[in-house]
Amino acid sequence: MASPKFHNSIRKYHRWLGFFLAGIMAIYAISGILLIFRPTEFLKFPQTEIRQLEPGLQLKSLGETLRVKNFEVESESNSVIIFNSGQYDKNTGEVIINKLDYPKPLAKLVKLHKATNNSPLFILNISFGIALLFFVVSAFLMFMPKLPFFKNGIKISLVGALFALVVVILGS
Repeated sequence: MASPKFHNSIRKYHRWLGFFLAGIMAIYAISGILLIFRPTEFLKFPQTEIRQLEPGLQLKSLGETLRVKNFEVESESNSVIIFNSGQYDKNTGEVIINKLDYPKPLAKLVKLHKATNNSPLFILNISFGIALLFFVVSAFLMFMPKLPFFKNGIKISLVGALFALVVVILGS
């Protein structure tokens, strides 16, 4: 069995890492809340993007090149293709895309949460995940196993895990 000195050391590391991660957790919490409202217009503002593509693209290649979500052509003439979120000039190759998006700082928060291994942000996500796993383990090492705090902590964590499982199973 580990000594009280070991448990006190874990408490110290848990506390200091907790203070360090408090700011990161706040940022992740805010971006997570924003992601919940992603399909709505909450905090989104109209933005216009102008791109330069090759002139004379056909419908199929235009949709593939633009990679616009829910791309749908509304009308086409000899010189212009009008789609649900903008228009493409066949003669010049200029594309005007009108969309709703977050302001730059909020868009960066959303991007943080959606980072993949192709993004430099994935290092922060992996580090944060490892730190949270440390919190999970260290929470049980903060108290001696014989103490009531420890036994109650295990019971409460089991209730939390069951709650999360029920929500995931019923919510999907």
